[in-house]
Amino acid sequence: MVVAIKAEALKDIEEAIEKLRKSEKLVVVEGMKDRRSLAKLGLKNIVTLKKPLYAVVDEIAETAKECAILTDLDSEGRKLYSILRKELQKQGVKIDDKLRNLLFRHTPLKCVEGLASFLENNSKQKDF
Repeated sequence: MVVAIKAEALKDIEEAIEKLRKSEKLVVVEGMKDRRSLAKLGLKNIVTLKKPLYAVVDEIAETAKECAILTDLDSEGRKLYSILRKELQKQGVKIDDKLRNLLFRHTPLKCVEGLASFLENNSKQKDF
């Protein structure tokens, strides 16, 4: 089942991804499936939560001034996002929320791993 979103929202999401791609900011995701999905979209500098959160926060704070947090949009992902955001900001890391907020507002997605296929399916829809 393809869930279509408005063309304007799709354009905004694609632009946010392009900005992230060009900026080369770190992007924090929960796991390898999320990482693979974002890599299909051309994103690099992806950090997974394969270490304890404090270690991930320290690693990011040492290497980046700004990052995007793309944990899943379910309750566990929201919890992780909240903790990461708070701890990274304490370390002086600015959080880029643009893409996350667009996904929350304009898509039914709950898992980042489905983002690449969701965008692909919606891009096909707008071609008709």
